[in-house]
Amino acid sequence: ELLRAQEEVKRIQSVPLVIGQFMEMVDQSNGIVGSTTGSNYYVRILSTINRELLKPSASVALHRHSNALVDVLPPEADSSISLLSQSEKPDVTYNDIGGCDIQKQEIREAVELPLTHHELYKQIGIDPPRGVLLYGPPGTGKTMLAKAVANHTTAAFIRVVGSEFVQKYLGEGPRMVRDVFRLAKENAPAIIFIDEVDAIATARFDAQTGADREVQRILMELLNQMDGFDQTVNVKVIMATNRADTLDPALLRPGRLDRKIEFPLPDRRQKRLVFQVCTAKMNLGDEVDLEDYVSRPDK
Repeated sequence: ELLRAQEEVKRIQSVPLVIGQFMEMVDQSNGIVGSTTGSNYYVRILSTINRELLKPSASVALHRHSNALVDVLPPEADSSISLLSQSEKPDVTYNDIGGCDIQKQEIREAVELPLTHHELYKQIGIDPPRGVLLYGPPGTGKTMLAKAVANHTTAAFIRVVGSEFVQKYLGEGPRMVRDVFRLAKENAPAIIFIDEVDAIATARFDAQTGADREVQRILMELLNQMDGFDQTVNVKVIMATNRADTLDPALLRPGRLDRKIEFPLPDRRQKRLVFQVCTAKMNLGDEVDLEDYVSRPDK
């Protein structure tokens, strides 16, 4: 009888299932679940489900016909946030970046050195920067330099674009922020790289729409998570933006983004270095004069 019941449970759990989000228990046999369609359902809970796992916001699997709750998914199952494996880690080196000498030095001091030689900061008696902001016009090397740092350390690398936190359903964005920092802590030493952070971290105002309020909740969760880990947790946060002037001042204060590194448009020397790197593996004709390109105006 027991074997037959176990086989029946496996059969139910093997068919294509609908993913939902558990909201609350009604009684021991029933609960309320939010579905991916945006509707809430009063559902029956399989007797084999561990009730202790049924917490608000837990991801659950529903039978596609009866909507019965048949399984509880692990926290990572529905998260789009993941570690880049060793083979997926960026292969960019500092030599692949033309110019940016000052920026390379600053980011190595702020991110690479604390990860590779943490004991130096203990000997000196100072705390290393917790977070770094890379800002400047598009195409000046911010993202590429962050990839180079990841390549030059053994730290786990988590890369996410700010707009990925803005999800269709309320509460998903803050949960994804928590997932990012939880994943980093579990795999420390780690680097969190949030590109285009201005999508979620603009200065707060009186929100008029639900979407605006959700973005502000994401920002509040981001601030909370950055305050929630101390220097003993070897996690570094790098954020990049083209619009530093629009960021919320709370994100820029010391203790969160301690170091700000500007990436200005390249001067003639920097342009020359960029062209040298980009053309190093090319067979250039005799008539190609790189100085002609270097001397051209920016626009």
